Amino acid sequence: MHTNCPRSIFAALAILAAVAVAQSTAAGPGLRIGPEGAILLDGKPVRAFGINYMSAFTRCLENPGDTSYREGFATLAEHEIPFVRLNFGGFYAVDWSLYRDDPDRHFQLMDGVVRAAEEHGIGLVPSLFWWTACVPDIVGEPRNQWGNPESKTHAFMREYVRAVVTRYVDSPAIWAWEFGNEYSLAADLPNAAEHRPWTHVSRGCPPERGPDDDLTSAMVNTAVAAFAAEVRKYDPHRPITTGHSLPRRSAHHQRVELSWKEDSADQFRENLAFMTPDPADLVSVHIYAHAKERRFGEGDVSYARLLEEASAGAQAAGKGLFVGEFGPPPDNEAPWDHASAKAEGLALLKALEESDAQLAAFWVFDFPWQEAFINVSTKNHRSHYLEALRDANRRISNGGE
Repeated sequence: MHTNCPRSIFAALAILAAVAVAQSTAAGPGLRIGPEGAILLDGKPVRAFGINYMSAFTRCLENPGDTSYREGFATLAEHEIPFVRLNFGGFYAVDWSLYRDDPDRHFQLMDGVVRAAEEHGIGLVPSLFWWTACVPDIVGEPRNQWGNPESKTHAFMREYVRAVVTRYVDSPAIWAWEFGNEYSLAADLPNAAEHRPWTHVSRGCPPERGPDDDLTSAMVNTAVAAFAAEVRKYDPHRPITTGHSLPRRSAHHQRVELSWKEDSADQFRENLAFMTPDPADLVSVHIYAHAKERRFGEGDVSYARLLEEASAGAQAAGKGLFVGEFGPPPDNEAPWDHASAKAEGLALLKALEESDAQLAAFWVFDFPWQEAFINVSTKNHRSHYLEALRDANRRISNGGE
């Protein structure tokens, strides 16, 4: 496969790198957060639409001989998709067995992914602790120990951060670091007892969960701040993001009074800042079709309005904004079908393109587990999203032309 395209966004970024070589050399590789939350690459503002390649590394844990990520990165480079967000650890506790038994082999497999990304010019936003309950399950603690800096959960987190960040801090492939996936959605639930983590014993979960497995925003913030501080020990420059989703429509009221009362736009913006504690400097939101429903006491809102408020909240906090997931609704569930889901997904992409959002990642590429309703590959009926992302990247790299 040919991986170089004369119109590629990477060609443009290479020119910027040559112009700013002195600054780039001094600062090192990767993105930076500039004044008022601007996202910079080689000292220049960058806009880039990537894709989630969630299992690029985790497939190696299931089958160490699986190097299909190489073909995947080549495909993404062909389509001028500049970066991916991916899981850089296991999902369940059992998926960390190799790391615990043979860490050298674990990182040899990860090395293969990072080298392949470097070879194809693909940036990486690795998420180190994807599922909220996984690390507590590994060390035999309840989930609320994310709120305890003296816990085994935090000790494991610090150990893994040190191992990963020191190993790849000089890699040009690493764009930013992420804590985990959507921890914010599990916090401050009035009905928390109905939404405790799974108990799949065969996957390393405990047979029962209880109140100690419930999360609060304070616990999540403690974990994020500790993660970010640990990353900063070894990487003083790259952005650090939470991996959080868009705040629930009642996130502020859940935190302050444990109710489902709808937040105002001001409270939405305040929550974004609150849930991105220093030294984390890249606000994360995930946006899908349902996110527009009943917001700010105004009924349904537009994608443009959501993005406007998210951008305003991040900018007010002096932090960047990363739309870590966006995508169409499931195309196999009513009221959606293939045609209407496609139209909705493209409408969201258009809204992103017309917004101030600099960095966004489509969900999801080459993830067979979600083949039935959202997975994108070159071999299925959703392959057109790869072309849509390519075209959008060309336009935003040319100032919208």
